[in-house]
Amino acid sequence: MGKKQTAVPPSARKALAAMGENIRLARLRRKLSMALVAERAGISVPTLRAIEQGSPSVAIGSYATVLLAIGMKDELSHVAANDELGRYLQDQDLEPKKRAPRSARFTFGRGAESE
Repeated sequence: MGKKQTAVPPSARKALAAMGENIRLARLRRKLSMALVAERAGISVPTLRAIEQGSPSVAIGSYATVLLAIGMKDELSHVAANDELGRYLQDQDLEPKKRAPRSARFTFGRGAESE
């Protein structure tokens, strides 16, 4: 029985491919071999190759250990750090809500007013 494949949207695949390429370039700039980085990260060379290709089937923990192995562990904490949309939505919740005016026939804690 094979691994279950998850449907990954094209935009997410593109982002993973870009991240993988960035990891590959960082490794090459540091003049580190795939074998050395894989050993330091505790993964196989084929898994490192899959990471550098942006494979969505590789566990996020493997991406994290590779970043640690190439000296970029702090980069992972920047994912979703600048969440402008989330902050906007949160600010909308902080604004006071407009309430409908109180009905003239009812008062707080009482039923209908006597006539």
